[in-house]
Amino acid sequence: MNELADLTETLVAIPSHVDEAAAGDAIEGWLRAETDARVERDAVGNVLAYKDGAEAERADGDAGESDTLALVGHHDVVPPAARQTTGEGTAGEYVVERRDGRIYGRGAADMKGAVAACMLAFRDAEPPADRELAFASFVGEEIGGTGARHAIDAGFVPDRAVVAEGSTDYSKPGVTDVVVAHKGRRASTLVAHGQAAHASEPELGENAVYRASDAIDVIRTLDAPESTVFGETVSGSLAVTIVEGGETWNVIPERCEVTIDERTVPGDRADIGRAVAAVAGVEWTVDQDLPPMGCTDDDFADAALAVAREVHADLGLDAPEHVVKPHATDAGWLAEAGTESIVCGASESGEAHTDTESVGIDVLERCYRMYAAIAERAF
Repeated sequence: MNELADLTETLVAIPSHVDEAAAGDAIEGWLRAETDARVERDAVGNVLAYKDGAEAERADGDAGESDTLALVGHHDVVPPAARQTTGEGTAGEYVVERRDGRIYGRGAADMKGAVAACMLAFRDAEPPADRELAFASFVGEEIGGTGARHAIDAGFVPDRAVVAEGSTDYSKPGVTDVVVAHKGRRASTLVAHGQAAHASEPELGENAVYRASDAIDVIRTLDAPESTVFGETVSGSLAVTIVEGGETWNVIPERCEVTIDERTVPGDRADIGRAVAAVAGVEWTVDQDLPPMGCTDDDFADAALAVAREVHADLGLDAPEHVVKPHATDAGWLAEAGTESIVCGASESGEAHTDTESVGIDVLERCYRMYAAIAERAF
């Protein structure tokens, strides 16, 4: 399917680590040219498209009657490495290469190749007459899901979604699995306040570093969050990653900051508030909270896996499995809003964000087949 590889190369060549507008223009233009779907571009640059049953209902102002499945991706990328551009640093055009059955370039794996597969599947799939198929490519995924959150706030809450982030080589090499849960990330800061004094008379002050240390001791006793989805254990974690306190060697520190990285799981979080309650002079602020995802629709997850296994069997490949993904994705925001979500995509573990980022063309073609079949038979 050269069309898929060509479209992937076109998208990967468009710089989108600062401004996603040009990439969004390309996606929007292709959808308008290649489909009869209703295509939208919202205020922040998300590209949305809808086709089939609910289009008539939307025209009548009666949205929400059809059962809707969305194929979801994002067209922003992390900054490229020097070797991935034609200019100095991150400036210039992106370098794209096709060799040895793979496409190399920033965003090939995360996730313009999968966006291209979703675009073609959206065009080609023929879902049941009473169902609506949607497509979404969001901006701002790499900076906390700003595009997904904007779309959700504006009413984009499909019944189900296939988020096309990477799930390849998770259960075994050479297969694209179906992710039924992933971790979230809560980044937070504890600030311990004290009273400055000369270090020769420490009893006249209150050492903020000691208070921070006491709070850290409490954090180390907390249980990491854990849950189970489809029999798969999702294990969170909790770690202090930065401690900053004091100004000079002979002054008792009056302030100490502790940065905490917590990987959350569906339905459970660590009780960091215990550290605040246990130690005087300590306050806690959540800086970022990317939600976890856990699919609770057994029929959807099982149907998607059945489709994936059929495609793999037809290609002579080992059978994929339901798996858990360690990284947060826009599926977390959708799940939090009420969309039953799975993650399924071409990026192999360890490919995203590297200076040799690439994606297998055969894997993209496999994903295209899975997306189209899920749209036709799995919801």
